[in-house]
Amino acid sequence: MAELHRISLLCRLEERLMDCGFPYVAGVDEAGRGCLAGPVVAAAVITDPNRWIPGVDDSKKIPAKRRKSLARMIKSSAFAYAVAEVSAVTIDRINILEATRLAMNRALDSLPLTPDCAMVDAVVLRRRKYPCYAIVRGDALSYSVSCASILAKEARDRMMIGLDQKYPCYGFASHKGYGAVRHLRALAEYGPCPIHRLTFKSVLPRTSEVHH
Repeated sequence: MAELHRISLLCRLEERLMDCGFPYVAGVDEAGRGCLAGPVVAAAVITDPNRWIPGVDDSKKIPAKRRKSLARMIKSSAFAYAVAEVSAVTIDRINILEATRLAMNRALDSLPLTPDCAMVDAVVLRRRKYPCYAIVRGDALSYSVSCASILAKEARDRMMIGLDQKYPCYGFASHKGYGAVRHLRALAEYGPCPIHRLTFKSVLPRTSEVHH
């Protein structure tokens, strides 16, 4: 009962927008914005209001095994979803905020169903053909944004596990590119690799040499 009540509260923003004439509401969130390496990944999800999933929450609060299971359920129950990424090279070129916007816009553009409006976790998206509402702490306040946070996190984690096999000395499979002690020590010893964000202060000061 408590979980059903929590989910019903989490769905209130979606329900209000639907009552205002927006039947297809997309939630948008990102993963990897604060990392030192790898892409920033965004997801957009249009959920089915008749198929709420217990356990959906901010992806950072969910254990990895449970998050993987929830991601499968979200994909199978949603009206539409899409995931997009922006590389470290582009992040260095346009900055992390603009790269995050780009990933979010790409995710929305990739949806097979056009939403009537979108709720975005804390990032303002302009010049879209439908309203986009930036919601601070959206992944804790909106069911759709929480679903997007889960899909983005799950997709990015899989990418970083794959990149760990290509660049094994950094430990990407364990910390996913965040500034963990092991990661910082590896940077100090080996310098950055091609997927590191060279404009991030924790990366560049250690060496200007990029190892290929």
